[in-house]
Amino acid sequence: MAEQINKKELPACPVETTLTLIGDKWKVLILRDLLPGTKRFGELKKSIGNVSQKVLTAQLRDMEANGLVNRHVYAEVPPRVEYSLTELGYSLKPVLDAMWNWGEGYKASYHS
Repeated sequence: MAEQINKKELPACPVETTLTLIGDKWKVLILRDLLPGTKRFGELKKSIGNVSQKVLTAQLRDMEANGLVNRHVYAEVPPRVEYSLTELGYSLKPVLDAMWNWGEGYKASYHS
């Protein structure tokens, strides 16, 4: 069940707030894979890799409830569902870019 984080429940520390919203491996990978644009559920599951359908669904619902992801259901049979980042979700791009750059530097320094 997706739960929207109440502003009163957010930690005082901004870093902790960010971690509360995206501090999960799957959420960061969802963000990474939605940055280039809209994806269907199956495309996301395939691009993310070893995530169960149940976990991916829960993470997407959580991110939608917190205003990071848009979910669009098309009135077709079978229904087509697409996910994209909201403006708020897309605003996390510099955070993911910094994580990417740090990871590249780490790999180059310690695992070459």
